[in-house]
Parts: sequence; structure tokens; C-alpha cells
Amino acid sequence: MQIDIWGLGLQAVNVLILVWLLSRVFWRPVAAAITRRQETVSAMINKAEAQQAKAAATLAETTQARDGIAAERREILEAARAEAETASKATLAQARTTADQMITAANDTIRKQAVYAQKAHDMQATDLSLQIAATLLARLNGPIAQSAFLAQLLEAIGKMPQADRAALLSSPKGIEVVCAAQTTGTAQKTILKKVQTALGGTPDIWFAVDPDLIGGIELRSPHFVLHNSWKADLQRVRKAVKDAG
Repeated sequence: MQIDIWGLGLQAVNVLILVWLLSRVFWRPVAAAITRRQETVSAMINKAEAQQAKAAATLAETTQARDGIAAERREILEAARAEAETASKATLAQARTTADQMITAANDTIRKQAVYAQKAHDMQATDLSLQIAATLLARLNGPIAQSAFLAQLLEAIGKMPQADRAALLSSPKGIEVVCAAQTTGTAQKTILKKVQTALGGTPDIWFAVDPDLIGGIELRSPHFVLHNSWKADLQRVRKAVKDAG
């Protein structure tokens, strides 16, 4: 087999020229285009990664905000529940206090009304008893009772301060002797004489009748009354019963 050295050399030269031409004419533009494409793709990838990172950050921020809103909502609901519970307890306590006050006031009113009713009943019973006593005492009003009342009147005059007796004696309108029943003649003269003696003077004296006395003899002037009758006694009894109640 015979090898053509020159032919091989020419072929080698052609290959080298072809490689040179490819590298100069075709490969460099292609490589540059590939490089530019790679750079574009890399830029797109970087942009996409940046956008993805931004989206991830936004998502994380949104998630954090949502969690914060949820926590704040729970806090608000818890605070509202606690406040409502406190207000409910306060309202219940206030209602109980008001109810207790109303019950206490009602009980006090009931007790006062009961006491008032009992006092009214006692006074009615007392008044009825005094009316019965007045009726019975009126039947006893006679000379003996009149004599006893005269003795009591003279004793009361004797116990009066001297200044009071002097005021009676100097009364410009005189002294009124009031009896429960009409007195005339000797009985009236006896009363007049004994009253003047007890007073220690001779003032102007005139007689009057007051059946409401039931029984008794009283001295009266414009500024003085010496009570001495069953009416006055019964009034003192009624006052004592009322004050005791």
C-alpha cells in the first residue's frame, strides 16, 4: 500500500484551515451568542430567584402579620371576655347589694308599720279605757268628790311659790273658779272663802262650769291654770301611756 504524503499533508492543511475558519467565522459568534444566552438566562434566573425571595419574604411577613392579627384578636377577645366577666360580677354584686338594701328597707318599713300599728292599737285601747273610766268617774261626781277636789286644790295652792300666788292676787281680770258641776249657795261661799284664805287675799273671783272636767275644781286666769280634775288626771295617764310606747 502506498501512502501519499503530500495528499495527507494537504488534507491536514485543509483541516487546519477549516478549523481556523470555523473558530474565526462560526465558533466565536456562536460561543458569544451562547455566552450572551447564558448571561440572559442567568439574569432571568437571578431575577426569578430575587422575585421568589421577595415573594417568600412577603409571604413570611404576611404570615407574621396574620399570626400577629390572630394573637391580637385572641388578646382582644380575652380582654373582652375578662371585662364582660368583671362587669357581670360587678352587676351581680350591685344587684345583690340593691336587693339586700331593698329587703332591709322593706323589713324596716314592715317593722315600723307594725310598731306604728301596735302603738295606734294601744292608743285606741287606751282611749277606749279612758272613755270608760271617764264615764264611770262622771257617775261618782258628787258632794264627796267635790269636797276631795277642793281639798286637793287648797293643798296645791299652798304649794305654789309666793310669786305665783301674788301674780294671781294681782290679776286685773280676777280669778275664775271652774267646777265640773254647778255650785250655788253655801257650797259656792265655802269654796270662795277657802280659796281666798289659801291665796292670802281677796281677789275678784267668779265661778264657771265646765262639764268636760268630769269632776274637779280648777283655778284659771289669763296667764295661769291650776289643773285639778279627773280630765287632767286622765290626760296625764294618756300622755304617760303614749310616751311609754
